[in-house]
Amino acid sequence: MPPSMALRLNHALPADHRERLLRIGRMVDFAQDTRLFEEGGHADRFWILRNGTAALDMHVPGRRSPVVETLGAGDLLGWSWLYEPYVWQLGAVAVTPLRAYEFDAVAVRLMCLDDADFGRAVEHWVGRVLAHRLNAARTRMVDLYGTPQAYGTYETKDRR
Repeated sequence: MPPSMALRLNHALPADHRERLLRIGRMVDFAQDTRLFEEGGHADRFWILRNGTAALDMHVPGRRSPVVETLGAGDLLGWSWLYEPYVWQLGAVAVTPLRAYEFDAVAVRLMCLDDADFGRAVEHWVGRVLAHRLNAARTRMVDLYGTPQAYGTYETKDRR
């Protein structure tokens, strides 16, 4: 199973935790090109995509925001809601019409505090998604703006 598949809800959480989470979600729809959140905004909710495609993007001063990763059915959209200071670290836009389960971040955080097993499962899942997204962002930035060199430094492409 590819790593990104293992991060999707139906593989990431045990059935009882998945069902408990889905019980408090509400179905929402977004039109194509809808901006779901902006980098730096308050992260007060998250989504699990049912169908459609969303793009995660990153603000790069003086440039158009590059797409870091594209998400589809079963993917978690948003992780910043779980970690203080609850500020979006990336932006997101609907590439196609989207249908998703939407979750109130405070309600889910309270569920995590109320049930330690549920909380550990959710935190483990979101942490794995976070690690995957940060790696995808790093890879995308290297693809766009530089080539890796020895010892972790980067050589910037000449833009003349």
